[in-house]
Amino acid sequence: MRIAFDAKRLYNNFTGLGNYSRTMIDILTENFPENEYWLYTPKVRLNAQTEEYLTKEHCRTVFPHGIAKGSIWRTFVQAKDLKNDNVDIFHGLSHEIPLGIKSKGIPSVVTIHDVAFKTFTRMYHWHDRQIYDLKFRYSCSNADRIIAISECTKKDIMKFYGVPEERISVVYQPVQKLFYTPLDMEDARSMADSAVSGLPKDFMLYVGSINSRKNLLSVVKAMEALPQDLRMPLVIVGNGREYKAEVLKYIASKGIEKLFIWAPNIRDNHQLQALYTCAKVFVYPSFYEGFGLPVVEALLNGCPVITSNVSSLPEAGGPYSLQVDPNSVDAISEALRKTIEDEELRTYMLKGGREYAMQTFEPSSLAKQLMDIYKNEIQTNS
Repeated sequence: MRIAFDAKRLYNNFTGLGNYSRTMIDILTENFPENEYWLYTPKVRLNAQTEEYLTKEHCRTVFPHGIAKGSIWRTFVQAKDLKNDNVDIFHGLSHEIPLGIKSKGIPSVVTIHDVAFKTFTRMYHWHDRQIYDLKFRYSCSNADRIIAISECTKKDIMKFYGVPEERISVVYQPVQKLFYTPLDMEDARSMADSAVSGLPKDFMLYVGSINSRKNLLSVVKAMEALPQDLRMPLVIVGNGREYKAEVLKYIASKGIEKLFIWAPNIRDNHQLQALYTCAKVFVYPSFYEGFGLPVVEALLNGCPVITSNVSSLPEAGGPYSLQVDPNSVDAISEALRKTIEDEELRTYMLKGGREYAMQTFEPSSLAKQLMDIYKNEIQTNS
């Protein structure tokens, strides 16, 4: 098969959507090397994460070759190029498919990650919400198959876009390969120390953007409510703007700056893996997630997880994570206390959590689910 992908974010995005795109291509090429994987992108930002895909075995990168460039090519001309290139199926990895692809007779699949702009509107400008809505509505109406990265996202697609359940398949998001192989604790500690200056022996961990949806301020307040003898620093891997300023203002007003270690510049996933491995607990009480990738990364590396009991996070966290009401500072604080104090509970959480994550998010199984979808849609549309 010749399988085409919208690779714009693979080559130009270095957070969630880009990571999803790269990891999807990785698991497909590794498990199904007999196929051709054509990566369509209007441009490439070269760095250590993207360079390998230009020469990756079984892959071919395709750029605009006419007068149309950038988003104009991607939206209005790409379908014509796909037809000329004789692709068997197209997969839009991040919410979008080209206009007119259906009229070209090319089967298409689109991945919808979340509809946060519908469920958490205050984080998005009105103009952006309208554009997102148009793109999502077109994809949901015209793609032959919609992939949701969680059952929660599937329900949201059905709710907001009226898509029948039978047109949606849930395929969980894969995690980058390195997270499936645990680090030796001594090596992890050495790597973590080099990543974060002055890292204490015991610490808690938060990984993610610092915005109102992620709910970091409630974690800060929950830590403040802990008894003095249970307090340990929280390492915060991520960055933000207005909401981060709000969190910093609160921390300063309470004089608890020493409880927080900011690590906004960690880009190396090996260092991130080391932090997961060494942390006492990973805390992530987000209000809404399409999937909750950091939760799975933490579980795979033996870190007990406290997360929310809403959205997709019970799916990501599984039965061995402590799931709390993200609106309740007391509930978050109590979960922190339990996890820190009860060593038996911690052992139960980290062992069971890793087993759950390894079984539920096993890469070759996810790749097979995708390949079965491609084959079925090609057969159905032939």
